[in-house]
Amino acid sequence: MSSKNRFTVYENNDEFKYENKNKNIHIKFNRIAFIFFIFFIISLIYSIHLTHLGSRNSSDINNYQNKIYNKLKRADIVDRNGNFLAKTVSSIDIGINPIEIIEQKKLLLNLGYIFPNKDYQKVQSQLNKNKFFWFEKKISDENYEKIMMLGDKSIKPEEKLTRVYPQKNLFSHIIGQIDDDNNGISGLEKSLDDKLKRKNKDIIKLTVDKDIQFLIREELIKYNQIFSAKGSAAILMNVNNGEILSLVSIPDFNPNLRANITDLNYINRATKGVYELGSVFKTFTLAAAFHEGVINPETEFKGLEKKLKCGKNIISEYDEKIPSDLTAEQILIRSGNVGSVRIGQSLGIKAYKEFMDDLDLIDPINFDIEEIGIPIPFNWGKCKLATTSYGHGITTTILQLANAYSIIVNGGYKIRPTLVKKNTYIQGKRILNNNVSEKINPILRKIVTTKEGTASLANVAGYEVGGKTGTAQKSTLGGYSKNKINTFASIFPTSKPKYSLVVMLDEPKTNSEYIYNYRDGSGIKYKGTPFNTAGWTSVEVVGQIIEKIGPILATKYNEIN
Repeated sequence: MSSKNRFTVYENNDEFKYENKNKNIHIKFNRIAFIFFIFFIISLIYSIHLTHLGSRNSSDINNYQNKIYNKLKRADIVDRNGNFLAKTVSSIDIGINPIEIIEQKKLLLNLGYIFPNKDYQKVQSQLNKNKFFWFEKKISDENYEKIMMLGDKSIKPEEKLTRVYPQKNLFSHIIGQIDDDNNGISGLEKSLDDKLKRKNKDIIKLTVDKDIQFLIREELIKYNQIFSAKGSAAILMNVNNGEILSLVSIPDFNPNLRANITDLNYINRATKGVYELGSVFKTFTLAAAFHEGVINPETEFKGLEKKLKCGKNIISEYDEKIPSDLTAEQILIRSGNVGSVRIGQSLGIKAYKEFMDDLDLIDPINFDIEEIGIPIPFNWGKCKLATTSYGHGITTTILQLANAYSIIVNGGYKIRPTLVKKNTYIQGKRILNNNVSEKINPILRKIVTTKEGTASLANVAGYEVGGKTGTAQKSTLGGYSKNKINTFASIFPTSKPKYSLVVMLDEPKTNSEYIYNYRDGSGIKYKGTPFNTAGWTSVEVVGQIIEKIGPILATKYNEIN
């Protein structure tokens, strides 16, 4: 055994011990162990740091994605029965980076098979620019699978959140649109923008009914064509709580296209359009007189002139056959102009103006969407009192008209028109004397049921329809044109009113081929529109609509009979 090294054996514990007497070798061995230890610690720290970094980046990415998601996420909008009207969904857009294309000819051939309707001359032009471009947006799952199977690395999919409107045009004027930055720019998308973006609000329920909206819209489109109208509008409202079951304005648009609409013909005629609506205002004149206790339905007006002069204006009857002696009730049934003026004069300016203010007819009304028309202001005077008494020289919106008729017939209780469903409704303040509705409702019914009335075409059996017609010339700069606004403001059932339905036709024309079928059980038919008045146009549309929606209202809501 060398004198430099020695082995020692301990028999009791079988341990083996090596003792190195060479100091140089001992130091070298310790240095290797130390270096190995240092490398081990560095590797361990690096691994821990790398793991933490990876975890942190993943978390940051998720947080970023969540921020983007929350920014784009908008609450869904549904109708009163839970049908989706607006919804935020995930979609996939496909982009192409020309620089990374493996074989352009083969790629175009495959894309043409998957998307045969694309303009590939335009696609080729974009490829030649060697810049990234979006090839197809919101592709279907089937096409996404096909395009990814091509395995071309130039194809770049990107998942996005997008706003879709499953009902397309049906609720366009109600729901409105958003812009490319996810901000509401019209309709409820705009007025409820903040609420729709809140994280804790998943669904907003509206008062509208998809099925009823569909049926009313179909009738408006149909009769727009029959009467060659420029446009039309309709509102169906619950007279007791202001809930709007349908609000339609034609023409409408598809909000999925996000088109920049500048054509004024696409105005929301139900809420934004401001019109002179004619004789539908005569109901308010008579109701105001009942409210003030000035007259009763049986009050007689004798010796009514055929013409009145007020300033430079001549007020005359539209029908020379109207008798000179009429009761207050008969004036409204026959739609007398001169008689309505006399009723208005018995009220006076102050009382009549206050009545119109209480019904929210003169100033802009508070509503859920911002597209609200502003009635044209005017100065009250004796002649203005006379003309407004029969609906001339005073403007309002279809929304305000439906609201005012609802108050007139519901017992005189104030309501607020609404599109957003509430859990509970508190009965509004009574603003009319309790006998106004009791007096006015039977008269509105007689306008539909009697031969002297102007709305017999709306006498749908089983629904007790009542209402008032209004035919007005459209105002222009410096006067009036030959174009008309034809309106029928209806309520049903008159014995216990539940709904007001207002239909307006903008610039309708007569139709010599249209067949009218009277609904009085007589079986009488009449061919051709004899006069371009509301009684032959808007009234017919209301009758058709109530025939379609009446059974739904009766069965679904049990609120007709």
